[in-house]
Amino acid sequence: MLRAASLRVTRPRVAVLDAVAAHPHADTDTVFTSVRTVLPEVSRQAVYDVLGALTRAGLVRRIEPAGSVARYESRVGDNHHHVVCRSCGAIADVDCAVGEAPCLTASTSNGFEIDEAEVIYWGHCPQCTIERRART
Repeated sequence: MLRAASLRVTRPRVAVLDAVAAHPHADTDTVFTSVRTVLPEVSRQAVYDVLGALTRAGLVRRIEPAGSVARYESRVGDNHHHVVCRSCGAIADVDCAVGEAPCLTASTSNGFEIDEAEVIYWGHCPQCTIERRART
């Protein structure tokens, strides 16, 4: 994957890719902690730099739901969306709403050539729903 994206294969890049794949929608602290288990000498800045390079290369996707820190996922190349729990912050993938990307039709493009739509659904995850219902 790295070579196909014209990136050198380095231990930090491989470790970050593995961490993002193992922890979907991971924040940078989770990625950093995971990478440090494999590469104890890696710095936080190195992980940030690798995440930036992988995002620019299209190997990981950065999402940033309102009120949340940046999250990273390895599911790229499609136009899926996300659902976020208002209580615990859990994030799950939601396949494209309808049809091909951008899967939503804007009322006006304002001259832009639109190629992607980003939708975030908000609600409560199953566990938080159970807990909320138990409190009422």
